[in-house]
Amino acid sequence: MKSSTRLLATICTAIAALAVISLGAAVAQADTLKKVTDRGKLLCGVSEGLAGFSAPGDDKTWRGFDVDFCRAVSAAVFGDADRVDYIPLSAVERFDALRDGKIDVLSRNTTWTLGRDVDTALTFAGVSYYDGQGFMTSVENGLSSSLELSGAKICVLAGTTTLTNTKAFFERNRMNVEILEFEKREGAVKAYERGECTAYTSDRSALASVRTLLAEPDDHMLLPEVISKEPLGPVVREDDPVWAGLVRWTLFVLINAEEDGWSSETAEDMPDTIPLEALQAAGRKMGVSEDWAKNVIAAVGNYAEIFNRNVGKDSPLKLERGLNALWTNGGILYAPPLR
Repeated sequence: MKSSTRLLATICTAIAALAVISLGAAVAQADTLKKVTDRGKLLCGVSEGLAGFSAPGDDKTWRGFDVDFCRAVSAAVFGDADRVDYIPLSAVERFDALRDGKIDVLSRNTTWTLGRDVDTALTFAGVSYYDGQGFMTSVENGLSSSLELSGAKICVLAGTTTLTNTKAFFERNRMNVEILEFEKREGAVKAYERGECTAYTSDRSALASVRTLLAEPDDHMLLPEVISKEPLGPVVREDDPVWAGLVRWTLFVLINAEEDGWSSETAEDMPDTIPLEALQAAGRKMGVSEDWAKNVIAAVGNYAEIFNRNVGKDSPLKLERGLNALWTNGGILYAPPLR
């Protein structure tokens, strides 16, 4: 009887502990939005400076593709896209900053991988940019392929999938190279400019960005090979599914808006294909204004508008949409429906 009583007591204690854990988890799940609204600002982690994606201009105002996503989340929360503090982070710093609560969302050309999704206590909200890794080299080197880099020195950022991919690429092709690691992009680019590396490797979008900032951009070229898949997207902590849902559906609204022809010019006069009541209901459930989606589109426009002005046809980078075209236009950009 005593053993049965002890067993029952143990079970009751375990159930009580689980209840406490569950209650704590529920509180944690509601924390991020409350912290953001109480603070009155969104803390958004961005790169230290990558033209077209996130970089401060001469007026100290941050601009870029990733910056506009931060602004979209701010618009969803506050109805105001400018209530954001931008926290520049290196590749090495970014995940710790998010885990430690120094930022609310990471919007910094970050690749979604199995390891990062499973091992880091973080959640990827979706893919905002489909990219791939490549190599940039001086035209003077006379190279036409990455397979001609045997014996070369390669500049690469530490703490990135780029480093892992670079090692795997050259090992797979049985090529000996010397890999020079840099903690910050600025250091890698300066070393490349000084000729310390034959090639600089990164996501091709990042290479296109860096190339525009070199003294003589036309003296540098991107080699044709794409050696990896790099699905880039915003990241949040995994302990708050409500916040993750808000960030995720902010991204999906931007993509669906382009598909349905809803833009910054028509934010107040949305097409019939946009399910207003469903968006309003979602806003109530996520704890933001019923007009959250309308506020997002009015503030930053749809996905195409963000892409074109920052990295596409209306920007110095002039990047083609490529894989980032809508699935209806030959790309693979696709979001779950809003209904």
